[in-house]
Amino acid sequence: MKIVVSGYYGSKNGGDEAMLASMLQVLREEVSDLNATVISLNPEYTKRRHNVDAVPRSDISTIIKRIRAADLLISGGGSLLQNVTSGRSLYYYLTIIFLALVFGRKVMLYAQGIGPIRGAVAHKLMNLIINRVDLITVRDYGSLEELTRLQITRPKIICTADPVLAIKPVPLDSGKKILARHATDCAGKFIGVAIRHWLDWENFSRELAAALDRLADATAAQIVFIPMKFPEDIRAAKETAALMQRACVVLDEEFSTREILSLVGCMDVLIGVRLHALIFAGVMNVPMAGISYDPKIERFLDSIGEKPLGSLRDVTADKIFDATLAKLSAPKNSCDTALLKELGDLARLNAKLAVELAEGKS
Repeated sequence: MKIVVSGYYGSKNGGDEAMLASMLQVLREEVSDLNATVISLNPEYTKRRHNVDAVPRSDISTIIKRIRAADLLISGGGSLLQNVTSGRSLYYYLTIIFLALVFGRKVMLYAQGIGPIRGAVAHKLMNLIINRVDLITVRDYGSLEELTRLQITRPKIICTADPVLAIKPVPLDSGKKILARHATDCAGKFIGVAIRHWLDWENFSRELAAALDRLADATAAQIVFIPMKFPEDIRAAKETAALMQRACVVLDEEFSTREILSLVGCMDVLIGVRLHALIFAGVMNVPMAGISYDPKIERFLDSIGEKPLGSLRDVTADKIFDATLAKLSAPKNSCDTALLKELGDLARLNAKLAVELAEGKS
């Protein structure tokens, strides 16, 4: 079975790479002869990291050849179809979908987070193109609401879950080795922090630094900044660390999906702005304190019975401190494990539906 996968891959974003890894893993479990081509920002990186064929996202002629030879185009996962973080990327992903439709290929939106979509032109193009795909799975109910608002109703639409929730927990060995390499005492408690630059960054960074200093004093836990996107998140971590009075550890390396999972699993609580850092915490049964910069954070936290501490604009040091301290004092994980298991099953369903579509069974 030949597929082409379109998404934001090859950017060294740990969340996007985890999505691709989990998608390929469950698809390979479903079909033994999978022949996948990934459209990538860095094809050599994608080939090396995922053991898969890859083509440059700027090479439209090669992309067309691969799409014409494929049984299925998968668009996803992630928040590809939105125009808040970028005004141009939406049109790129819609163009790839449009090309597949022109050549009569089957198209699936794979566990996408839809929206927000702003502007009349973007709204119209979404309606015209996405109403013609074969199957849509979305990762949350907020995306279903956005599809309804956009009047996208013709394809079969199913709410599943983020692809990363299909990943299995990993041993803690590699995480412990990384922590030891950065001169940390692996016998104590750890507070993991996964942040990114965004709007209202300066105020958030000050509030976070103050909260982390108080947590270090109150708990004697080690503060560990874990980068999800390399090297951008390291810069964000170092800026926050520079505002702190207490010692902390900034992990300044690029890690594989498995290594990040293991690192997160070593934490006693994770303070996260990055969506997939929070998802990793759920997979590894680690308590989480989520802070929102995008609706996808609220959507995920809501799906597991959690609420964000606030947004980057309004969260305070007191709120971060109180919530994290409560998480450290609670049982190992206050998240609803039954909900997480259900989401894992739904994440795996995405692959089953993709294979059935490619094989003409749906």
